Amino acid sequence: MGEGKTRELRPDIINAATKIFKLIGDPTRFLILHVLENRELNVNAIAEELDLEQSAVSHQLKKLREAKLVKSRRSGKNILYSQDDQHVYEILHLAVEHAEHGREDAQNEAEPRFENKKQP
Repeated sequence: MGEGKTRELRPDIINAATKIFKLIGDPTRFLILHVLENRELNVNAIAEELDLEQSAVSHQLKKLREAKLVKSRRSGKNILYSQDDQHVYEILHLAVEHAEHGREDAQNEAEPRFENKKQP
């Protein structure tokens, strides 16, 4: 992004974008989003899969829903949650890919390097 491009970003867009990073920067919310990728689950199923309290999951889902990162729909007595926007998942995938790449580089640097020495 060039210097001129930064000036084109409106403050409301900058605030909305950084809010997304703050929300997905929380490990619990990150995991909830991961669990909901291409799936529709109720609070209890999410809590069970992540081994978390239902109240904690509900609290985090509310934040994610308010930010339009997840959506909900009623099915009988259940409220089912699912991903709201594929763009968020593209960001998550890139973040995981980058983190894995960084770990691989760190592991490669930590491993001893053996030079190919000729035997006498």
